[in-house]
Amino acid sequence: MQLKIMPKKKRLSAGRVPLILFLCQMISALDVPLDSKLLEDLVQPPTITQQSPKDYIVDPRENIVIQCEAQGKPPPSFSWTRNGTHFDIDKDPLVTMKAGSGTLIMNIMSEGKAETYEGVYQCTARNERGAAVSNNIVVRPSRSPLWTKEKLEPITLRSGQSLVLPCRPPIGLPPAIIFWMDNSFQRLPQSERVSQGLNGDLYFSNVLPEDSREDYICYARFNHTQTIQQKQPISVKVILVDELNDTIAANLSDTEVYGAKSSRERPPTFLTPQGNASNKEELRGNVLSLECIAEGLPTPVIYWIKEDGTLPINRTFYRNFQKTLQITQVSEADSGKYQCIAKNALGVIHHTISVTVKAAPYWIMAPQNLVLSPGEDGALICRANGNPKPRISWLSNGVPIEIAPDDPSRKINGDTIIFSSVQERSSAVYQCNASNEYGYLLGNAFVNVLAEPPRILTSENTLYQVIANRPALLDCAFFGSPLPTIEWFKGTKGSALREDTYVLHENGTLEIPVAQKDSTGTYTCVARNKLGMAKNEVHLEIKDPTRIIKQPEYAVVQRGSTVSFECKVKHDHTLIPTVIWLKDNGELPSDGRFTVDKDQLVVADVSDNDGGTYTCLANTTLDNVSASAVLSVVDVPNPPFDLELTDQLDKSVQLSWTPGDDNNSPITKFIIEYEDAMHEAGLWHHQTEVPGTQTTAQLKLSPYVNYSFRVMAENSLGRSLPSEASEQYLTKAAEPDKNPVTVEGLGSEPDNLVITWQPLNGFESNGPGLQYKVSWRQKDGDDEWTSVVVANVSKYIVSGTPTFVPYLIKVQALNDVGFAPEPAVVMGHSGEDLPMVAPGNVHVTVVNSTLAEVHWDPVPLKSVRGHLQGYRIYYWTDQNSSKRNRRHIEKKILTFQGSKTHGMLPGLEPFSHYTLNVRVVNGKGEGPASPDRVFHTPEGVPSAPSSLKIVNPTLDSLTLEWDPPSHPNGILTEYTLKYQPINLTHELGPLVDLKIPANKTRWTLKNLNFSTRYKFYFYAQTSAGSGSQITEEAVTTVDEGKMAMASRQVDIATQGWFIGLMCAVALLILILLIVCFIRRNKGGKYPVKEKEDAHPDPEIQPMKEDDGTFGEYSDAEDHKPLKKGSRTPSDRTVKKEDSDDSLVDYGEGVNGQFNEDGSFIGQYSGKKEKEPAEGNESSEAPSPVNAMNSFV
Repeated sequence: MQLKIMPKKKRLSAGRVPLILFLCQMISALDVPLDSKLLEDLVQPPTITQQSPKDYIVDPRENIVIQCEAQGKPPPSFSWTRNGTHFDIDKDPLVTMKAGSGTLIMNIMSEGKAETYEGVYQCTARNERGAAVSNNIVVRPSRSPLWTKEKLEPITLRSGQSLVLPCRPPIGLPPAIIFWMDNSFQRLPQSERVSQGLNGDLYFSNVLPEDSREDYICYARFNHTQTIQQKQPISVKVILVDELNDTIAANLSDTEVYGAKSSRERPPTFLTPQGNASNKEELRGNVLSLECIAEGLPTPVIYWIKEDGTLPINRTFYRNFQKTLQITQVSEADSGKYQCIAKNALGVIHHTISVTVKAAPYWIMAPQNLVLSPGEDGALICRANGNPKPRISWLSNGVPIEIAPDDPSRKINGDTIIFSSVQERSSAVYQCNASNEYGYLLGNAFVNVLAEPPRILTSENTLYQVIANRPALLDCAFFGSPLPTIEWFKGTKGSALREDTYVLHENGTLEIPVAQKDSTGTYTCVARNKLGMAKNEVHLEIKDPTRIIKQPEYAVVQRGSTVSFECKVKHDHTLIPTVIWLKDNGELPSDGRFTVDKDQLVVADVSDNDGGTYTCLANTTLDNVSASAVLSVVDVPNPPFDLELTDQLDKSVQLSWTPGDDNNSPITKFIIEYEDAMHEAGLWHHQTEVPGTQTTAQLKLSPYVNYSFRVMAENSLGRSLPSEASEQYLTKAAEPDKNPVTVEGLGSEPDNLVITWQPLNGFESNGPGLQYKVSWRQKDGDDEWTSVVVANVSKYIVSGTPTFVPYLIKVQALNDVGFAPEPAVVMGHSGEDLPMVAPGNVHVTVVNSTLAEVHWDPVPLKSVRGHLQGYRIYYWTDQNSSKRNRRHIEKKILTFQGSKTHGMLPGLEPFSHYTLNVRVVNGKGEGPASPDRVFHTPEGVPSAPSSLKIVNPTLDSLTLEWDPPSHPNGILTEYTLKYQPINLTHELGPLVDLKIPANKTRWTLKNLNFSTRYKFYFYAQTSAGSGSQITEEAVTTVDEGKMAMASRQVDIATQGWFIGLMCAVALLILILLIVCFIRRNKGGKYPVKEKEDAHPDPEIQPMKEDDGTFGEYSDAEDHKPLKKGSRTPSDRTVKKEDSDDSLVDYGEGVNGQFNEDGSFIGQYSGKKEKEPAEGNESSEAPSPVNAMNSFV
């Protein structure tokens, strides 16, 4: 509970009366709190809490209940007056008073009539401290009377005349609501021409034949009794009078035709209000309704202006097709002159309405209750306004103050009663009555004189919990008379809290404007007056605010997808938050598609209805925070609809449509397609595109097409489904506007001309009966055009033509309407025949062993007898031709396009005999061959030997066997064999070069080292140079004597002392190997590399340009001897295609190492060999015997 505290005032003296009006603005009183325990102890004058309205219209079919409720201490008693005299309810058995209140109940449902209790009632609530009175309550039963019976004559009038159908409803209570309907209870349509006035009449500015009907019925609805009354139907007949019927209309009497005004066009005149000016009076706060209805032909339009000001923007409304102007909450400022203007094509009229706004009394300051202590001063102020200005009168306990018992502490000064040094007997209820001719106000206010010590009404030890950085309000609701003073203390010690840091409210509340953590503690409220003191302790706790640290974010998703919103909340650890999700500030749909997880809202299968604002709301008992995000559901547009064809011309039409929903993504363009139901039913073609802001398109049309159109909309997400097809539109037939394209003339035989073209499709035919006029003549002759008309085909054959003669050709389209424009002329040729002459003077120049150049003389063009396509060379080799039939010789063909007279023959075989001839070629085929010409190619370098095998290895010899090159490319002169040893560290020894006669296929090498691996390089030579090489590796056998020595050494090694010695040596070797590996990983220079730098490979030399090869780094296969440090396995048989080196051959075993820079240590040659499919284990470590020998 709160106490409203105002500053305490000193006693007024007679000498300070001029200050009364000023002081009264500051004088107020205690509000007695409605605390149940407090009210049990305090006396209080009565207060009216509920009463019936001043104008109380009751339903005569129900009991009458007149309310009067009041409170006070002790509880008040109630009495009533009726029509100014005491109303004794005990004398009327139908009237009872509700227990504990003053509410009257007239039980008229069992018997009695409501009219019996019609009158003015007033309730009085009284206890020992005074009497409060209610308003004068005027009780009237509602009435819904019937229409008086009347005979209504049918109304007959000319078309264009004005008409007013009167309603004149019976006067009911409250007034009826009027509307016009027909016999079927359908409301009659209203418009600018026909409308209902405020008085209920139906106005026609001019009548039309369709206004004729026999059931114009005015209905009156009485809402209070829920009844509807109806007037007798009115019959209206409108006669259409035109220029031809003027004589007939002249014979009709004025009584037979409604009104005497002409049915011709006329300027406006007002049907209501009459004249040029009128007056209107309205009460303040009501709705001001001004009406102007005019007749005329054509129908007038109504406008409104205010002559001396502007119409209020937010309170002005136009009703009844601009015929009624309404201003809500009208005030005195709305008084003035309003002008309505009626205008049609023949004139303008004006009517001025002078508006005066009056006002029933309304409060400026209603009197307020006063609670004073003995000896205090106070005042009751009653201020009201109105037009005219209301008169203020005072009553005391319901009695005019002039005849009420005298009170020396009371002084009346117009609208103010001043109290000085009140005593307990000064308690009373005062009534202020403000009245003028339009109504009255009655306000009750009591003066209660009490002497009470302070009481604190706020509960003891109340705990207040406040969010940090927010205001903290600590209540100290109190009561006392005289008014207590309030002080606040923090903790058990200290001085009163000051207003420089805190705000002390007059109702006792202590406000901490910005509560911080250090504001936590116990606060004590102390209330004091001259009768005593009271105190109360409250406690304050400061909590951390609730925050959303991860807010949901704006999302745009396509229909049918899934979207999620995240909302993470941080809060005070002592508070338990609840997080709820809202959609558009309402609950989430009860749909399984919406899933709320701990910090997340997931919406699956998003639909259009899911778009909106989603809010995450986190609530605790002290605060709440929210964050929102908008979900926009987008999709391809909905299809357009309502397609309409307008402005239908022979070659154009306007198509309009209504766009479908863009589904939150703006439409960028519309695509228009057409269907030709006559020629290609079911097939839609692209017509045009228009921007997305356009909903009409002017379409160009072709003749003789049965068009249907459809429209598709497109946005950033894609294209909509097509709209429904428009209505069909068949254009008129016309002559073709184009001719066939791709017209050609080519002969299929030497004596014909085949004319072909691409025919027009049905859409391009422009009409029925499509045909073609085919015309031709020789280009170089003087013949006239020969023409023939053919059906809708694509070919015509002209027979009996000379061979390969140029013709001029044209093809023209025509239909039943006419011919297409003159066609273009194209040139063609009659059929070709085989050439008659062979090329002459054919001679050959040999360029090198694989290339030759051929020259010939061209043939005469006339002998070609067709389109010259080029010359064709047939050539073949004569090798071994004697051993087989020459018909089976494989001939090669090379064609040279156009009129060339020379060409190159590449890819020839060296050291071969060739024969060739040349022929001319046209579209028909080849001509006769030229005489054969023979030429020879010189020798070339041979291919590699076909194979190389090492057989019969011995202790100091190896035997090599080979097959000659498969392509010697000349006469072999000799073989070259190079070989070099490979030691245990994979280093290469010195290279030995050996020449072998060309007639040999076997060779034995002697005086070789035993148990040593050798690498061989072998190639053949002709006079043109050396061929490709083939490589192989082999090992000589092991010395048996050495093996025996090794065996004896092994026997010695079985002795214990020797085993220990060998272990020590092995350990030492292991350490040395580790050191070696470490040095190698650090990038040191190796002996292999040093040897190679000191002894470069003598075989690495660039080839001569004549050899047709490049140096060491060419892309051709390279079979040079391996450099020192390289090593490959061998199966003793290596074919040419397997002889390429490979890096993997050098990558196996412990010796296949890489430098720190990634380079392979053993790689020193440009090319490596491939590893054979089946090789001996040549890359493994040496045998134990060899290893032992090396250590020894």
